[in-house]
Amino acid sequence: MAGDSETRPWGSWHVIDIGPGYKVKRIEVLPNSRLSYQTHTHRSEHWVVIYGKATCIIDGVTTIAGPGESVDVGVGQAHRICNETDEPLSIIEVQRGGYTGEDDIVRLEDDFGRAEAEKTATA
Repeated sequence: MAGDSETRPWGSWHVIDIGPGYKVKRIEVLPNSRLSYQTHTHRSEHWVVIYGKATCIIDGVTTIAGPGESVDVGVGQAHRICNETDEPLSIIEVQRGGYTGEDDIVRLEDDFGRAEAEKTATA
């Protein structure tokens, strides 16, 4: 729902708008933090950097994006946003697909012990 937000160990996200087949979020990434390396089964993502410098990893390829630049992530591609600077990073994320729920995440690597492989290894 628009207005939903969550604080995570790496920063926070805030839903700006949501409708059939899409969701728009503002993602704030703390300095020297990064999100999980993850995939989605039901959605693609389009990231636009608002301020800061994003290090974007998509299927193992690293791209640096600054304010006004964008990066696309296809359905099923492994991806991660990193803030490798001492400054804040803000990104607008547009999700497109038949399902945009928060449970459409498969974590491959995670700095906070939330990856599926890590859960299996410690179970």
